[in-house]
Amino acid sequence: MLYVRANGQPQARLGIVVGKKFAPRAAERNLVKRMVRELFRSRQAQFAGRDILLRLQAKFPRADFASRAAIRRACHAEIGSLLDVATKPLPPAPPAPSGEPLVPAAPA
Repeated sequence: MLYVRANGQPQARLGIVVGKKFAPRAAERNLVKRMVRELFRSRQAQFAGRDILLRLQAKFPRADFASRAAIRRACHAEIGSLLDVATKPLPPAPPAPSGEPLVPAAPA
């Protein structure tokens, strides 16, 4: 799952959430986080002015891969495609509330 939001600053910021529920082994959690940081750093200029939060949303399918290299390739492809989405233009921000109620109050 990927969340992207403008942060109003010249640099990009990254947040990563990899819970035990979806990746029970610490080695798997650390692998995902390392790869996200690596790909983020290599493309950081493309994300200027954005906050990016990447959250693991499905179980890490360790048994589906024959080797650690296969796991790395799959993670690299998936994370890369998510970060491609983060480079797309952001929708315009909703207008700030003016402080006035939307419905006029009834006279008393």
